[in-house]
Amino acid sequence: MASDAWSFISVRHPDKNKNEGAEDMFIKITKSYEILSNEEKRTNYDRYGQTDDTQPYGHGHYGHRHDHFYFDESFFHFPFNNKGNREFADSKYALHFNQYVNDVVPDSYKRPYLIKITSDWCFSCIHIEPVWKEVVLELEALGVGIGVVDVGYERRLANHLGAHRTPSILGVINGKVTFFHYAVVKEHLRQFVEDLLPQRLVEKVTDRNDFQFLNSWHEQNKPHVLLFDQVPVVPLLYKLTAFAYKDYVQFGYVDQGLSETANLLKQFNINTYAPTMLVFKESTDKPADIIQAKGMKKQIIDEFITNNKFLLVPRLVNQKLFDELCPVKQFHRRRKYCVLLITGDEESYTIGNQAFLTFASTNTLEVVRFAYVYQRLQQSLCDILLKTKDSTPPPPQVFILERRNPAGKVLYKEVAGGWNGTDEDKQRLLDELERLQKDPSILNYDAMLPELNNEFASMFLIRWIYTAYDYISEILDDILHNNWREMMPLLSLIFSALFILFGTVVVQAFSDSSEDGKSKPKAKEGTKTENGSPVSSSTSSRPPKKNFVEVTELTDITYTSNLVKLRPGHMNVVLVLTDATKNVLLSKFAKEVYSFTGSLTLHFSFLNVDKHSAWMETLLEFAQDAMQIDTEEDDCARHKIDYTGYVLALNGHKKYLCLFKPVYTGEEGGSSEEEGPGGATGGGKRSRSGSRDDHPPRRSTPRSRSTATLQIHHKLDRLGLWMERLMEGTLPRYYIPGWPGLDKITGPK
Repeated sequence: MASDAWSFISVRHPDKNKNEGAEDMFIKITKSYEILSNEEKRTNYDRYGQTDDTQPYGHGHYGHRHDHFYFDESFFHFPFNNKGNREFADSKYALHFNQYVNDVVPDSYKRPYLIKITSDWCFSCIHIEPVWKEVVLELEALGVGIGVVDVGYERRLANHLGAHRTPSILGVINGKVTFFHYAVVKEHLRQFVEDLLPQRLVEKVTDRNDFQFLNSWHEQNKPHVLLFDQVPVVPLLYKLTAFAYKDYVQFGYVDQGLSETANLLKQFNINTYAPTMLVFKESTDKPADIIQAKGMKKQIIDEFITNNKFLLVPRLVNQKLFDELCPVKQFHRRRKYCVLLITGDEESYTIGNQAFLTFASTNTLEVVRFAYVYQRLQQSLCDILLKTKDSTPPPPQVFILERRNPAGKVLYKEVAGGWNGTDEDKQRLLDELERLQKDPSILNYDAMLPELNNEFASMFLIRWIYTAYDYISEILDDILHNNWREMMPLLSLIFSALFILFGTVVVQAFSDSSEDGKSKPKAKEGTKTENGSPVSSSTSSRPPKKNFVEVTELTDITYTSNLVKLRPGHMNVVLVLTDATKNVLLSKFAKEVYSFTGSLTLHFSFLNVDKHSAWMETLLEFAQDAMQIDTEEDDCARHKIDYTGYVLALNGHKKYLCLFKPVYTGEEGGSSEEEGPGGATGGGKRSRSGSRDDHPPRRSTPRSRSTATLQIHHKLDRLGLWMERLMEGTLPRYYIPGWPGLDKITGPK
C-alpha cells in the first residue's frame, strides 16, 4: 500500500512528471492533505467551502470574530515576503534616497516618473500588484520612468516624498511630486501620467495654421516636427517624446480624420494608412526628413528626433546650445570644428545670411557644424573675435573655431575677405575647410570666450506664471483630495496670514468709523471757521488723516458737549482770541496744531474773549497758580490783561487745565516774540518786559497795522513745542473744583 502511494505521488511530482498539468495537480493534492490533516481547516472548509488561499480579501478569518489572534503556518502562504512575487518590483525598480536625488529628479525634467510606495506588511499592496505590473510594462515601453519605494527600508525617501501611507502612487515631473488619488485601474494610471505633462507641448495643426506653425522656426530657433495620425487625440508616446525634446524641437499634430487637414495631406503626399512623422528645418515647403511606420516605437522616434535636433544653421542663443553644437575637444574623439558667422538681424544682412545657409546645406563633413550669432545680442563674444574697439558695427565675418576646454578657450582662424555671400566668399571658405582637414594647425589664434547671453531670458516671466499656475493647481488638488498631512504646514501658514490680515483690517475699520462718528457731530454743532494750509512741524502719534484742521467755537451751545461732558482721556485745546485777531490767530493756530490732528483724543476750539471774558476770568481765578505773575497787581489791573493768544488745554473729566501764555515784547522790525519758561510750561514767572502792563496794546493806525498783524501772528510761534510737551504729559496741570457755570460763558445780551 505504501509503495502504491509512493508511486502515485512520484508520477505526479513535477520533478519526475513533465506533463503540462503535473505541477498544478501536485499543489492541489498538497493543499487537500493540509486541510484534511488540520481539524480547524477541515471544519472551515465544510462550513464555507473555502481554503485560506481562495478567500477573498477582507473575508474568511479576517471577517469573523475569534477569541484569539489566528496565527499558524498557513499565514505565511499569503504572498508577503515572497521573492517570486516581489522580485518584479524590488529588484529592478527599487529606489534609494541618493538615487532619487541624484538620478530621478534631474531625469524628471526629460520624462515623468511613476513611483509606488509599498511595504512588506501591506495587505492592499498585494491587490494592486497585477494592475501595477500591467501598467508598468506598458508605460515603461513609452518612456515613463518607474520606481518602487519600500517604506521598511527607505523611510527617509518616503518622508521626503510626503508619502505617509501604503500603498501610495505618485508622479514626479520637473522635480515636482504629485499624488495619485483615484482607483488603481489601468486607465486611471495612464490618464494620471498624461495629466502630469504640460498642456502646451503639442500644437494641433490644420490647414489654417500650418504656415504660421512651420514658419516660426526662425523666432524659436528650432526644427518643427509634424505627426500625422488618424486618432483624434495626441498619442501619449508622442506627448512623452515632445516633453523629452522640448528644448530642441517644436512638435505639432495633424488629425487625418478632420476635413480641415485635407490640404496638408495632399501637399505632403501623406499615406493615411500609417502614422507619418515629418521634420522641417529652414525650409517650410519640403521636409528635411520623414519616417513612416505602423508600429511607431519609442526607439525609432528617439533616433529620428536625435538626428534632427538642430537646424542646418542654428543661431547661438545660449551657452547650452553652444556646448552641444561645438563640443570641447576630447582626447579619444575626433576633432570638432564650428564655422561661425557673425552677422546682424537687419534686412541688409538677409542676402549674406541666406547664402551662408545655402553653403551649409551642401556640407558633407561630419566634423564641421555651422552656426551664426547676431552681434547686437552677443556683443561680448563678437568683440573678442572681431577685436573691435569702436562702436561701429563691422561687416559680417566668418570664423572657424575649435573649443579646447570648458572654461572658454578656443583656437580660431578668421576667413579673410569678410562674408557678403558671393561666390568668391564661398570658395574662400571651402578652401579653408579643405586646408583644415589636412592641417589643423592653421587655427593659429587663441582666445578665452565669455559665456553667451541667454537670448530667451525674457521668457522668464512667462515661465514663472506657468510655474505659479502649476503650483496653485497642486495646492487645490491636495485640498480637494484631503491630503491634509502634507498640506498642514502650508494651510497653517495661510490661515495665520489671513487671520493677521483680517484682524488688522477690522481694527482699522472700527478705528476709522469711530473717528468719523466723533467728527461728524462736531461738524454739525460747530461754526465753520477759516484756517491756514497745514505745515508739518513736529511728530505725533498718528499722521493727520485730513488736509485741514476742524476748529469749533466754544459757545453756550457747544459748552456742555465740548467741555463739561467730554469723554475720559480726551482734551479740548482752546485758542483765546478777539474779533480783531480772529483770522490771523486761527490761521497760525491751524498750522501749529495740524500735525497733532491725527490723535483721536484731541479736539480743537476757540473762545472769543470779547464775548466771554467773564468766563475766562472766572476760570483763571480758580487756577490761582496759573496766574501767580499777577499777584502783585490789584483786581482792576488784572481785568485789563490781554488774553489774546492764550491757549487752554482743558480736561473736562478730571477737571484740570494746562496753560500756554505767549511772551510778547511789542518790538517792531520783525523781531519775534520770545517765550520764556512761563510760555513753555504754563506755570513759570514771566519777564517784566513781557508784561501787558509794561506794554499796553496800542491802537492800530494805517502806518503800524502791518507791524501789529505781524506781532499777533508771532504770539503762537512756540505753540508746537508746547503741544509736544502736552502729548508727553510733562506740562503742569492746574486743577479746579468745577467748571464755571453757563452764566459765566454766556455774554451779556
